[in-house]
Amino acid sequence: MPVETKDVERFVSLSESANVCQIKRAKDVVKLKLRTPKTLYTLKLEPTEAEEVIKKLKCQVAEG
Repeated sequence: MPVETKDVERFVSLSESANVCQIKRAKDVVKLKLRTPKTLYTLKLEPTEAEEVIKKLKCQVAEG
């Protein structure tokens, strides 16, 4: 089961151990999906906030 987190700093720290971060864009929300070896973490953000977080990620980023 995926785990949804609302803490941006925790999400960025989890990206160090992640394989890939997938980005799903909708009209009013951006979903970031962080795949670690054991768990899938998700984070929902506004489009403007999401761009700042994407720049901080320490793993491969894939649009999809």
